[in-house]
Amino acid sequence: MSDLDIKNWLEQRENFDLIIDARSPHEFLYSHIKNSKNFYALNDTQHQQTGTLYKQSRADAKILGAKFACENIAKHLEEIQKIAKVGSLVGIYCARGGMRSASIAQVLSMIGYRILRLSGGYKAYRTHVQNELEKPVKLKFITLFGNTGSYKTKLINELSPSLNLEKIANHLGSVFGAINGTQPSQKAFEDELFEQISDITKHHNLCFIEGESRRIGMLTLPKSIYEAMRSGVNIEIKASLSKRVECTMSDYKMVDDDFFYDCIRKISPFISAEVKADVCDAYEKSDTSKVCELLLTKYYDKVYKKQERIDYVVCSDDIENAKDKLIEIFKKHDTKTHNF
Repeated sequence: MSDLDIKNWLEQRENFDLIIDARSPHEFLYSHIKNSKNFYALNDTQHQQTGTLYKQSRADAKILGAKFACENIAKHLEEIQKIAKVGSLVGIYCARGGMRSASIAQVLSMIGYRILRLSGGYKAYRTHVQNELEKPVKLKFITLFGNTGSYKTKLINELSPSLNLEKIANHLGSVFGAINGTQPSQKAFEDELFEQISDITKHHNLCFIEGESRRIGMLTLPKSIYEAMRSGVNIEIKASLSKRVECTMSDYKMVDDDFFYDCIRKISPFISAEVKADVCDAYEKSDTSKVCELLLTKYYDKVYKKQERIDYVVCSDDIENAKDKLIEIFKKHDTKTHNF
């Protein structure tokens, strides 16, 4: 068993057969290192109990924690062996590189696993992520701007390399954007941004991205990424109103009544009473096309802030033709090998 600092541990990550997060399930769900599995030393209740006891008696807390850890490790061993056979290289971490990861690492090491433990734990990883995200982004972005419904997200999904901010944030970036449910934590959002950018920069110096505001739902885009997004190759994606309605209907087809009326309430200060009545009337008549057309023309287009500098304009009415043009632009600005 060896302890490695964050830089060396991450360099070894591709060789790991398994990455174990030894923290409690709640900590793991909130945020964790990519591709890790949660084999906890202490579950949520046990973690709370030992933490409370630690304030009264460190020795008693350690004994209780060891008891819990032994019970949990015994339960985990069979599942761990299914994922990685004895002799495999296993990376492991806990919150700060303390007793939780040490307890599991010690047992697995004695069995015959090769263990590399992250010194400083998840806290060291988070510090590394934050430091990296504060630096200027090594990627240059080809940024797709344009009105709502112009197929920007579809293009991002079908082009490579690309960084899909809306997917990472689990939010469509508008007042109706929370349609897909709960967003990740800010930590998890930043971790995934770091991981994806790190992967892309191994092979590319240029990447497609959709122009977003710095706030995506409840999450905040790191300043370095936001600035790089605004200062890259800027492309305006245009589409006819009929195509935009079609795109919007596809994106928001799962809207339920409560969600719809809550969103209408939020945009009420920005639309007239007449428009609001027309939108609600169309919705109640299940005229989704009319709802989308009204929202696009009477709300979204009016609040959309056009980018000052545009380098190219691409029409997305023919999505395949738009992709071809974007690929041509990519090749023109790329200085590394690329695959589509």
